[in-house]
Amino acid sequence: MATAQDIADYCVVPLATVYQWSSRGGGPRMIRVGRHLRARWDDVDAWLDEQIVKVA
Repeated sequence: MATAQDIADYCVVPLATVYQWSSRGGGPRMIRVGRHLRARWDDVDAWLDEQIVKVA
């Protein structure tokens, strides 16, 4: 399982961005464990695959 900080480091974005994705319904699927957010690495990779932009 990936923490919010793990995801931020992996995607090279600020931690606040990961929390914004979670609160706005964007980003990878997150799981709330008590007060903490976690994500499965498979979900993170699947979400990143969906973000691929084709350049002409």
